[in-house]
Amino acid sequence: MKTTVIGLGLIGGSIARDLRKSGFATELIGVDASEENAAKALEIGLVDKIATLEDGVKDTDLVIIAIPVNKELEVLPRVLDTISSGTTVADMGSTKKVIVDLVANHKRRKNFVPGHPMSGTEDSGPTAALEGLFKGKIAILCDQEDSGPQHVALIEKMFQVLGMDIAYMTSDEQDHSTAFVSHLPHAAAYALANAVQAKEDRKIIFDLASGGFRSTVRLAKSSATMWHPIFQQNREYVVESLNVYIKHLIEFRDCMKNEEDDKMLDLINNANKIRGILEGKNPHFLKNEEKITKLYTK
Repeated sequence: MKTTVIGLGLIGGSIARDLRKSGFATELIGVDASEENAAKALEIGLVDKIATLEDGVKDTDLVIIAIPVNKELEVLPRVLDTISSGTTVADMGSTKKVIVDLVANHKRRKNFVPGHPMSGTEDSGPTAALEGLFKGKIAILCDQEDSGPQHVALIEKMFQVLGMDIAYMTSDEQDHSTAFVSHLPHAAAYALANAVQAKEDRKIIFDLASGGFRSTVRLAKSSATMWHPIFQQNREYVVESLNVYIKHLIEFRDCMKNEEDDKMLDLINNANKIRGILEGKNPHFLKNEEKITKLYTK
């Protein structure tokens, strides 16, 4: 299958690696706004050739868009304007409602399948691409009834080839759910990194930093180019998730401040229940936005 990947960083590059290895993609065309990234992707074999956007999406079977969501607002309509009637287009962005609404009335809307593979690292660029990055993770497909069934089937097959379970949601449900399980953790990590860096004796603190701190703050290394527009596009739901998180932080702080040690122990024990939820690895919990919201508001 002739496949074009727009955006040759962590997500796009990792998808290209696995689609080539599996044989799903027989020819890989790369498109990237950065000449440096494009050259590196070609050098390390992520793609077979580099093309301009218009040339890259003509006469191809599948177009995968894996770029920052603000850039997608410009690129997606151009792609849909250029593709042939049989081409399938899928995006991998972390926000969906703004993007879906943008092309709701486009003549090629049926060709477009909004997707979100729930996987990644804090690294970026073509050299960050990893084989097997998506295996065992969840991919969200949004508003599938608005896409052509043949196009949905192709993207379902692609995610299955990547080793992913698939959940189906509306674009609004997707944005609401990922605000809690993806966007909130990144916002919290950025805030934690800023809090520690604001300390006057921060050098001593960093010298003492152990695995717990490093794993908690790891997400703060994630690219601002990618995450700033995600927060902008999902502002309402991220604010909601932050308000819930701040409420729980205040509750924990007040327990310590007021020496309510029994209550503090109860909060810790209740938090420990997350182990059973996560280790259960149930892909269906993401299908119901109400369940995931309750999980983070108890």
